[in-house]
Amino acid sequence: MAKKNILFVCIHNSARSQMAEAFVNNYYGEKFHAQSAGIEPGKLNPIVVDAMQEIGIDISGNSTTSVAEVIESKQTFDYLITVCDETSAERCPIVPGTGERLHWGFPDPSGLDGSYEEKLSETRTIRDAIKTKIVSWCGEM
Repeated sequence: MAKKNILFVCIHNSARSQMAEAFVNNYYGEKFHAQSAGIEPGKLNPIVVDAMQEIGIDISGNSTTSVAEVIESKQTFDYLITVCDETSAERCPIVPGTGERLHWGFPDPSGLDGSYEEKLSETRTIRDAIKTKIVSWCGEM
């Protein structure tokens, strides 16, 4: 059986989409291949890198990609899943060759305030919520 291709999209491809991609590829790589992209790619969020490292997933070498680059590559996806807020998700362009489009809204770690420890604590909560959603959804597929 061929793997299902998933594209996770958020604003900067710096946090939520990176975590979702890593969870799918680390836990469900035999059934799915995930990639991620941003509407306006930025830089990988170092607090997200630390939060993922805590649970044994290293995303420090990941780069950020734009949705435009994915469209240019002419790849096809079974699922396009936006993981940003609803308003931002509406800005996500149509990716030709995409099957089902889903929206899973999660708070943006880059918008968190406070000390490093406070931001890390909140990022862990977001990370765990994304992991829970991935485990539930992949388990149903």
